[in-house]
Amino acid sequence: MYNPYDQDTFFQEYAKMPRSRDGLPAAGEWGRLQMLFPPLKGKDVLDLGCGYGWHCKYAAENGAKKVLGIDLSQKMIAEAERRNGDSRITYRVCGIAEYTYPENRWDCVISNLALHYIADIGQIFANIYRTLKPEGIFLFNIEHPVFTAGVDQDWVYDADGKPMYWPIDNYFIPGERKTHFLGCDVTKQHHTLTQIFMGLLDCGFTIVAVEEEPPKEVTSLPGMEDELRRPMMLLVKAVAKKEAP
Repeated sequence: MYNPYDQDTFFQEYAKMPRSRDGLPAAGEWGRLQMLFPPLKGKDVLDLGCGYGWHCKYAAENGAKKVLGIDLSQKMIAEAERRNGDSRITYRVCGIAEYTYPENRWDCVISNLALHYIADIGQIFANIYRTLKPEGIFLFNIEHPVFTAGVDQDWVYDADGKPMYWPIDNYFIPGERKTHFLGCDVTKQHHTLTQIFMGLLDCGFTIVAVEEEPPKEVTSLPGMEDELRRPMMLLVKAVAKKEAP
């Protein structure tokens, strides 16, 4: 899995973001994502691409019995252990594609803003389906295909610097997308809506919720009014429908 987060410049800039400084309340998607979480009391939770561990700590604080947070970045895991350590949480340096996904192990798998770095997302969906217990929940947030298919993932601006429109190109061609983010060149993976939703359905998941629109409190903030002009994130909640072993 591609990993820009261990680059010093990128990591230092990421640390300055509101979500890094202030946690979940400062993350624009949290108002929508929190509503999709299932009851976690007594549950075992896996966080794929856990970053600073905010969602791991949220799971533990809401009664999860065991939480495993994995991330390819050593810097992220070190920060998670420092900021969001808990006796119920284990953090591990491990890529999403490299994790073993033991069968029928987890009640809930979550992933926030990490899967758009994965090339073979269908294989990851199959792995997650295998590792979930029957009726287990898969909850994820991924950069929206309209966003990842954006040319340079940026607006086209007029002479005064005002965003005119969001250009999209090669939407139906999945694969690498190069962009510039937090002062670094970053490589992401573009996936179409068909790939995402049919990938889930083909594995046996039942999709129970989809969210694209940011919360009103986010779009009312200064400089955020353009977030309603195109989707940036795609939040999905799915259930692993399978027979008990």
